[in-house]
Amino acid sequence: MAKQKGIIPLKGTIGNITFYKSADGYLAREKGGVDGNRIANDPAFQRTRENGAEFGRAGVAGKILRTAIRTLLQATSDAKMVGRLTREMVKVLQADTVSPRGFRNVVSGELEMLEGFEFNINSKLGTTLFAPFTATVNRVTGELTVNIASFIPSNMVAAPAGSTHFKIISGGAEVNFESEESVSTISNTAELPLTNAPTAVINLTSEVTANTGLPIFLVVGIEFYQEVNGTMYSLKNNAFNALSLVRVSLD
Repeated sequence: MAKQKGIIPLKGTIGNITFYKSADGYLAREKGGVDGNRIANDPAFQRTRENGAEFGRAGVAGKILRTAIRTLLQATSDAKMVGRLTREMVKVLQADTVSPRGFRNVVSGELEMLEGFEFNINSKLGTTLFAPFTATVNRVTGELTVNIASFIPSNMVAAPAGSTHFKIISGGAEVNFESEESVSTISNTAELPLTNAPTAVINLTSEVTANTGLPIFLVVGIEFYQEVNGTMYSLKNNAFNALSLVRVSLD
């Protein structure tokens, strides 16, 4: 593909060249490729069909996880997050050592590989919130906890310019990738001032089904606000909010 240059960007097809807009700007590429019917039926493309099936399965798994934590994701902004998560799901699926090629799936793979995934690559949790915390999953009770000792926000939070307050959030979800269903809950602090005054001890608790046999995901994040005349406003379209997958529990 090539980037378009010129005063007027083009969209459409001229001859064998297709012009289109993407997240990376206006691009152009040459038309081509193998006939779809041949890919679907020719034995020579068996591996292509297998790869396509597994990539599609990974994409669906990513969508199921995103849906489970949709409320939290609405407070982050990363245009390439879906693609990044799909690539990680492909790695999870490829770790499946039981299913035959073309039928590998994320449940039989290694979902633990998702631990540490950042939902906003432009604002990572580890470079935004420096206060140490513990994140625990109790599968017997279904209780998911995040504990943070008292800290001084001005020292332990890398706040973007213009922000006056922040909020710590956590959320837990048990996900059934086969039925595409999930159970999730969210917990968060109030809006806390970005000052030199130490916070209280923070204990956030989320709950999923006790003794569930499903994978459990625990995410932690931080959101920034600006107070204007007593009203809190999200800062710069959530571009600086961080959200990270900190725990994946399978059994």
